[in-house]
Amino acid sequence: VQLQASGGGLVQAGGSLRLSCAASGFTSDDYAIGWFRQAPGKEHEFVAAISGSGGSTYYADSVKGRFTISRDNAKNTVYLQMNSLKPEDTAVYYCAGDNTGSYGYDYWGQGTLVTVSS
Repeated sequence: VQLQASGGGLVQAGGSLRLSCAASGFTSDDYAIGWFRQAPGKEHEFVAAISGSGGSTYYADSVKGRFTISRDNAKNTVYLQMNSLKPEDTAVYYCAGDNTGSYGYDYWGQGTLVTVSS
């Protein structure tokens, strides 16, 4: 299984970015994807997750109402649309995959850096 995160960059506060997580190697679409982030000097933080069908989504309180997670199973890609970005959203964002139903995330992609300037 491989997960490839992309879409990070530099954006001004109030702006938007869309991250993508391209998955390969899963034998079916029944895998959840989560987005996590780690800011300098801070702990790893859950951001959002989506079930295999896309029917269930979960968000951290800090991003609820600003970020939207979605997936296109035909493209094996999960997206994280980030709007109204704040400087505190600056972090390396990682996507992770779980095909056990436990949201334990056995598979991790490399990170993509998001920098929000004030």
